[in-house]
Amino acid sequence: MYFVYVLRNKRTKSAYVGHTSDLERRITQHNTSDFNPNRYTSRIRGPWELIHKQEYVSRAEAMKREKFLKSGQGRA
Repeated sequence: MYFVYVLRNKRTKSAYVGHTSDLERRITQHNTSDFNPNRYTSRIRGPWELIHKQEYVSRAEAMKREKFLKSGQGRA
């Protein structure tokens, strides 16, 4: 199973959209600044909270939904 998720930064109220097969691990990574210091969620200090998730059978479906949510139409 794959998940498309939306995180919100509690401090700045900015949002992040992504996809993963292990949601718990991925949220932990987003909230760990030394995981990858060049990533968006590492540069903007957390905490990041999960505000939305959707489950998909295939990675292709999840990636398609993630792309839509990152588009202008999906952001609305």
